[in-house]
Amino acid sequence: MTNRRTLIKTAVAAGLHHIGESRVQEFTTKFDEIGHIARFHMVGHLQTNKVRKAVKIFDVIQSVDSLRLAEEISRECGKIDYEIDCLVEVNCSGESQKYGVMPDACLDLVKKVHDLPKIEVVGLMTVGPHTDDEDAIRSSFRQCNELFKRGQDIVGEEFDTLSMGMSGDFHLGIAEGSTMIRVGTALFGPRQPR
Repeated sequence: MTNRRTLIKTAVAAGLHHIGESRVQEFTTKFDEIGHIARFHMVGHLQTNKVRKAVKIFDVIQSVDSLRLAEEISRECGKIDYEIDCLVEVNCSGESQKYGVMPDACLDLVKKVHDLPKIEVVGLMTVGPHTDDEDAIRSSFRQCNELFKRGQDIVGEEFDTLSMGMSGDFHLGIAEGSTMIRVGTALFGPRQPR
């Protein structure tokens, strides 16, 4: 069985330049072996106690879901004089098991993150609802796109990334305006259980 490090190297050699990872600890080991061969995105939930490691290995954090987390990212980036791109994660599905700021608090968080040093807030990310109902998924994505357009009015032209759609629903994300999809399972297979 091919390991994830080899798969990442193969994907980059084939022309993929953006690679998403969802666990800081797991990726640290991979990063030590493969180095900075792509633009690495943290797409999973980020705990504040993992921020110090995350800002040293990731180029983009797609899962900023609180001002407290954003402030910690800003603080740790300041210590190493590094500016990082971030996306605000929005819970447009309303599912309690999902992370993300609620839609009615999204734009306030975008504004506050935009004001922090060492963070460039460049867009929004959402995860569609866990359902086979395409109308529900599209509605969730549509809501995120509406927030994204309003966020552009706050931040400006650098607010250009709308990350929505994964391996099972990326076609719906694209139809609703996604500029970035996350298709790791389709490319690399399902994650092995811990």
